[in-house]
Amino acid sequence: MSKKIDNNILKKAFKNLVTAKAMTEIYEENFKVVSKYVHATSRGHEVIQTAVGMQLLPQDYVYPYYRDDSILLSIGMKPYELMLQVLAKKDDPFSGGRTYYSHPSLKDADKPKIPHQSSATGMQAIPATGAAMGFWYKESFNSEFKNETSAQNSELPIVICSLGDASVTEGEIAEAFQMAALKQLPILYLVQDNGWDISANAAETRAQNAFEYAKGFHGLEAISIDGTDFEESYNTIQEVISKIRKERRPFLVHAKVPLLNHHTSGVRMEFYRDDLDEAKSRDPYPKMKKLLLENGFSEKDLNEIETSAYAEVTKALEKALKAEDPKPEDLFTHDFAPTEITEEVGERSPKGGEKVVMVDCALFAIEELMAKHKECLLYGQDVGGRLGGVFREAATLAQKFGDNRVFNTPIQEAFIVGSTVGMSAVGLKPIVEVQFADYIWPGLNQLFTEVSRSCYLSNGKWPVSMILRVPIGAYGSGGPYHSSSVESVVTNIRGLKIAYPSNGADLKGLLKAAYYDPNPVVIFEHKGLYWSKVKGTKGATSLMPAEDYILPFGKAWVLQEIWKQEDEETLSIITYGMGVHWAMNASEELGMQDKIEVVDLRTLHPLDYETVFKSVKKCGKCLVVTEEPSENGFSRGIQGKIQEECFQQLDAPVMLIGSENMPAIPLNSTLEETMIPSTEKVKKKILEVLNY
Repeated sequence: MSKKIDNNILKKAFKNLVTAKAMTEIYEENFKVVSKYVHATSRGHEVIQTAVGMQLLPQDYVYPYYRDDSILLSIGMKPYELMLQVLAKKDDPFSGGRTYYSHPSLKDADKPKIPHQSSATGMQAIPATGAAMGFWYKESFNSEFKNETSAQNSELPIVICSLGDASVTEGEIAEAFQMAALKQLPILYLVQDNGWDISANAAETRAQNAFEYAKGFHGLEAISIDGTDFEESYNTIQEVISKIRKERRPFLVHAKVPLLNHHTSGVRMEFYRDDLDEAKSRDPYPKMKKLLLENGFSEKDLNEIETSAYAEVTKALEKALKAEDPKPEDLFTHDFAPTEITEEVGERSPKGGEKVVMVDCALFAIEELMAKHKECLLYGQDVGGRLGGVFREAATLAQKFGDNRVFNTPIQEAFIVGSTVGMSAVGLKPIVEVQFADYIWPGLNQLFTEVSRSCYLSNGKWPVSMILRVPIGAYGSGGPYHSSSVESVVTNIRGLKIAYPSNGADLKGLLKAAYYDPNPVVIFEHKGLYWSKVKGTKGATSLMPAEDYILPFGKAWVLQEIWKQEDEETLSIITYGMGVHWAMNASEELGMQDKIEVVDLRTLHPLDYETVFKSVKKCGKCLVVTEEPSENGFSRGIQGKIQEECFQQLDAPVMLIGSENMPAIPLNSTLEETMIPSTEKVKKKILEVLNY
């Protein structure tokens, strides 16, 4: 027998339902003006959403999906605020008119927190699980995070991740469920099952529903309910939330609901639905109304609530239609959060310092950061205590800081990358690693859609503070799956800062800058430079910089500088990573150090064009050196930019040398050498450019 629910709760829930219902109806009545931008509504889903939203606390984190306007209303949002988003107005409280309706991001003190999430279906599960993993981490440090975790167990924060049943077929959902079950994270996956994707129904696309699927993840408890029954929904959610707060373990609630409105305003239900009559028979509205009548409310009481809600929604739309649109200049705000790291500080080459290889500079940088900041943690494949990274780049860190701060993940690049969004949202600074650049592809979904856009699409509320380390480049016959250069793909993702250092001191300084930067940072670390075992890479070693050394992003280094020479042919080489060593070795072997200037970019975004242009204009000729294939790449973009900006001072076209344009780097060492640039190839190109 269902536990009786207080009448005040019933009244509040009914008001929420009829408000959401009125919004759907008024949007339909005003379709021509409202449908300028695509939207979806919660019609048919209102009861389960209301039952959840009403029970959340300000310390909780909730990840609604695009049909969850009833959740938003139930946590205290007003119809007018939601309408500012449906009409993409300047004062849209979530995104300033940048993103779709019911794509919220909220950081109000009196409401549950809603980090940014995309509408790529199911993508929110990984960031949401990352937030829950953040709570798991903090609670393992009770003494250090005392102020945040000292609440009574009944008030400890939880995470709600709302999903449609169709999204559960996504592979990234499996990664999220796996980690939630493995780590026993305080998260509720609310799956609203209306039986449809868009035009494909469950019978066509799903071997089982979410409740059945979840049973394969040991440690993830699943419950299936009628999401149109308020008593069952409210009581079940109350019990589940109470258990998560106290027992700190994951649950999945599968709620069966009908979809009583269009998939979106752009995909009308009449186009494809053959079950509309059956769906209407499960409408939660008459069931909710009947429940209130059985609990002492009169028809008059309910009519007054509905009339009031309809009037509020009507008035809200009239007001929202008159609200101001964003101005053109509003486009150019919040691509990044402001950073205080703008100048090089600290001792780069301390007196009496020890010369070390590049990998040790990275290791010491992270060790120093972890010793100083409890918010800092490191995870990825094989970085834990047994191995300490396949390049020993995390050696001894797990032993020094514990298995909850330095830990292995499953083979889940999407989770490794995307979980940082949730980790950052709860106040942590994760450093994560993709084992090889070739393995970054499964993580690109999260890197592009969730990590890079969070600051911009939340109007600055939720920048993602994380570091993604990516060992990169060809070295020692790594073959087609361990040798790729991927900077052209990653630099095309706006909203990321990207470093590609050529030596240990730069790597350490950039890692420190990345840590203190509130934005997401990708650091490419060339495997061939880690240990300086490749001939001609001794320049990658350096004195170990002091702990206080910080190198800001966007500061290129004129590693080999020359004077302006009117009567001599001179050349500016623009490069980064391994290319720096090819360029330096080539100029030395040619005896042309007085004729060749070498500019090490250090960071690919922001890119120090000022230093680049100054060097090119001084020298009159330019060669761009990259390890990537030479066509359609990042360096071709630099080449074009230099040509455009320095045309008047150039004595010849800007030239470029890169790898051969083949699909992969072969395993055989002869084929690998043929594929990628080298000192000899760069020497030949220099002579060609200088007309020798």
